[in-house]
Amino acid sequence: MEVVMVCFFAYLLGSIPFAVMASWLFKLPDPRTYGSKNPGATNVLRSGRKAAAVLTLLGDAGKGWVAVALASHFSLALGWSVEAIAGAALAVFLGHLFPVFLGFQGGKGVATSAGVLFGLSVWLGMLVILTWGLVALIGRISSLSALVAALLAPIYAYILIDSKLIVFVVVIITLLLFWRHKSNIINLAAGKEARIGEKSKT
Repeated sequence: MEVVMVCFFAYLLGSIPFAVMASWLFKLPDPRTYGSKNPGATNVLRSGRKAAAVLTLLGDAGKGWVAVALASHFSLALGWSVEAIAGAALAVFLGHLFPVFLGFQGGKGVATSAGVLFGLSVWLGMLVILTWGLVALIGRISSLSALVAALLAPIYAYILIDSKLIVFVVVIITLLLFWRHKSNIINLAAGKEARIGEKSKT
């Protein structure tokens, strides 16, 4: 029962659209109407308001971390099973991808997945962020950085986390990230993917 309850609240938390909220706060256009039309930090950055993008990034990452951190806390305090933590990790991510508050049309989940990974393991989160940063520094392409980091995340998780269920959830998150980035993968192959801070070429 606790797993169902945790998943429900984690999904609702994941559904909070920080990109839309930050854009409204800064009186910017809805991020679903320009650029990649993705309600995420990278697309909000295309508006030219870095503060709005940072707020979106912190909100999206924060909700992923909070969901897993709370599940971990209560699992330790109340003796809940690891299934509650795994469920929270996946549910909050799915909430961002398919938010009930946006008609189930959400973002691509990069920031939220980073928050989830930090919640599961600080070292796991740091390795993934470091991977993203190194690829972004070299290639200046957000989607490429996210895909490389996502690809390596299950390997990092396997090394750092002693739970097959948690590692399996990380694998699912990686697969979903690749699925949500399918248009970016096509653009990368065609050399049309926009660099960080630039307007989308498609």
